[in-house]
Amino acid sequence: MSELLGAHSGICLSLYLPTFRRFPEHQQNPVRFRNILRDTAKKVAADVGETQADEFLAPLYALAENQAFWAHPQDGLAVFRANDFLRVMKLQRAVPERAIIADSFHTKPLLRIVQSADRFQLLALTREHIRFFQGSRDAIDEVDLAEGVPRSMVDALGDEVTEAHKIGTGSPRGGHSPSASFVRQGTGSRKDEVDKDNERWFRIVDRAIFENYSKQSGLPLLLAALPEHHAPFRQLSHNPHLAEEAIAVNPDALDIESLRAKAWEVFGPRYVRRLEQLVDEFNAASAHGTASDEIDAVAMAAIGGRVKTLLVEANKVIHGSIDLETGRVTRSDSNATKDDLLDDLAELTIRAGGEVVVVPPERFPTQSGVAATYRF
Repeated sequence: MSELLGAHSGICLSLYLPTFRRFPEHQQNPVRFRNILRDTAKKVAADVGETQADEFLAPLYALAENQAFWAHPQDGLAVFRANDFLRVMKLQRAVPERAIIADSFHTKPLLRIVQSADRFQLLALTREHIRFFQGSRDAIDEVDLAEGVPRSMVDALGDEVTEAHKIGTGSPRGGHSPSASFVRQGTGSRKDEVDKDNERWFRIVDRAIFENYSKQSGLPLLLAALPEHHAPFRQLSHNPHLAEEAIAVNPDALDIESLRAKAWEVFGPRYVRRLEQLVDEFNAASAHGTASDEIDAVAMAAIGGRVKTLLVEANKVIHGSIDLETGRVTRSDSNATKDDLLDDLAELTIRAGGEVVVVPPERFPTQSGVAATYRF
């Protein structure tokens, strides 16, 4: 979120689109994207002229024609474009369709998604290859590996890999691993060479996943691998986001729904413990006068940069606005404005370096929909 909330040159375009996952409905996704892009182009041209608008929107036009991109949709799409910036995000929850041009990005539709405490990332690791996923309690999706992230041990080690590991490095979903059989049967120096390959492979994977994913997201990272691979990987890992919870199975033996179920089986208790800890911290701070569930008070604290942790109740909407000069909160009925006070408070908190966590209603500690713990 920090890169979206930062300053960018020129106009900032925020484009949101709900998308379909399943055939045949998902065939509508690129068509609807082209439609909203066509309408948006007129607005951009009115601001910067047609020539600059064409240049500004060129990456989005290319995206509209990228068949590989549209082949694996999720539930929503967010696109952020400025002269010096482009970010495209597939979302695991739907968002309202809208395109907004302003001097900063419109991030409110993202807040309830990216700040939910049930999100995690998952590394499916074998001796031969990796796959990477991002998920939540409700869904998990495979992520296209970034440039520079090796797909396989052969990609990572090249000509230095032993012949044993060059066997059976085909499809990630091939199930049985010939090279694993070789390792179990091998003895002596050949097995030592293969173990050294494994160590170098694990180190490269650990570094690539941290630099390209964990470092940016800060999400817990679950490891799915055969039981004998967990200890070696964890011993050499320098990723502080690697979770203690383990999925000790061959990830290639699971379809994506089974992998999601296994992930939530181990991550669910961690999720509950974290929510309980946040609620306990709020209650303790309330007893010392350094927390509040009153929206007016929280708004003043958020503007002053005093909110350390803000809990927001999932699905709750309170219509209104906050005067950023005075801190005054104005409430309104749902027909008067689409602004949501809880989203505004969340954005203010993030801008000031605070943490926002979306909490389900059944675990929320107050009736107001907001619970803030202050820095001082």
